[in-house]
Amino acid sequence: MSEERLERLYRDDWGRLLAILIARYRDLDVAEESLADAFESAARTWPASGVPDSPAAWVMTAAQRSALDRFRRRATAARALPLLVSDAREQTEVREAAGPLEDSELRLLLLSCHPALAPNAQAALSLRLLLGIPTVEIARLFLTSEATMAARITRAKRKIHSAGIPLAMPPDDRLSERLTGALDTIYLCFTAGYAPGFGDDVLRADLSGEAIRLARLLWSLMMGRADGSARQAVTHLRALLALMLLQHARRRARVNAAGELVLLADQDRSLWVRSEIDEGLSLLATVAPGGGRVEEVRLQAEIASHHMRVPHPRDTDWPSIVRLYERLETLTGSPIVRLNRAVAVAESGDLERALLLLDGLDEWLPNSHRVPAVRGELLARRGDVAGALEQWAAALDRCRNGAERDFLAERIRDLSP
Repeated sequence: MSEERLERLYRDDWGRLLAILIARYRDLDVAEESLADAFESAARTWPASGVPDSPAAWVMTAAQRSALDRFRRRATAARALPLLVSDAREQTEVREAAGPLEDSELRLLLLSCHPALAPNAQAALSLRLLLGIPTVEIARLFLTSEATMAARITRAKRKIHSAGIPLAMPPDDRLSERLTGALDTIYLCFTAGYAPGFGDDVLRADLSGEAIRLARLLWSLMMGRADGSARQAVTHLRALLALMLLQHARRRARVNAAGELVLLADQDRSLWVRSEIDEGLSLLATVAPGGGRVEEVRLQAEIASHHMRVPHPRDTDWPSIVRLYERLETLTGSPIVRLNRAVAVAESGDLERALLLLDGLDEWLPNSHRVPAVRGELLARRGDVAGALEQWAAALDRCRNGAERDFLAERIRDLSP
């Protein structure tokens, strides 16, 4: 029970608690490391002592003690002391950060998306600070090494510190420059929930639900703003919300009772959340075809909608999905889009063309298990058993998620002579 309460506290309150610590100590590293120490302390002590009456207050007190210890160990207590004395101005700042959960999380999101930071650093820092996603998981999302990602996040923190960027809502005339980074970050948070990590979970729908909640909060901030950049961002957000809702609506059907991965074609569509599908389709209908990032998101939502509109997989309009992927690949040049396009082409009946589309993707995605996994599936359909087994073995060697490894191992067993 204590483990569940602590996990829920981490998921629900990490961003808010971190915002309070940043406002109080004005040091990103101290705030983040001290909060992590507090959660580790809770994990050690709560199973024996029980969950306190106010878990968030307990963690905050422990984090403040850890922060003091860190300042002392740095031998900078003299410089840190003024920051630890709450004058009226600081109390106001901390109360604002500790106030409504929505306000503090939006402040932290927009801090991380300051234009002084490179776009990839904005997204990585937001995932780390706002949701507490481990650096190794963020690195996997960006298809880079943990060391490279750790260095990127460290540089972003130093930039915030050296530039004196405050934890505060930007003025209206500076808001638009933060919005693109915020929208990209929200989608990365969503993706983190459906990109299995190095454990055994197939999905972490709570992370994706948090991303949708953040999108709604950003919507409330942006609504009613009349300038052109804000209108463009509102359109982007509508498309993004549509995409996330359509994908999130399938969460109950993505895993079976045994915790095993269930492919789209095999999912029980009665488990899909109809209210979210309807909302997603309604939002999508308000986004006209265009260009740039908005069109990229709109096309992804259109692809998702083709699956959600039909009652059975056999009714899926795969040729239309192929055409949407072709437009999306032209727009993005993404190897992931090429991989998904190959799957759609195979489903539309052109197996040989689908295999040709996979050529070269191993060089673009050398660490991804999905390329050999898809190639193995297509070779199996063609009747090339030896080729399929070879590709699935390569995919199994690259895959680090337990549930996906089990799925690949089962495919190998089923096809092995």
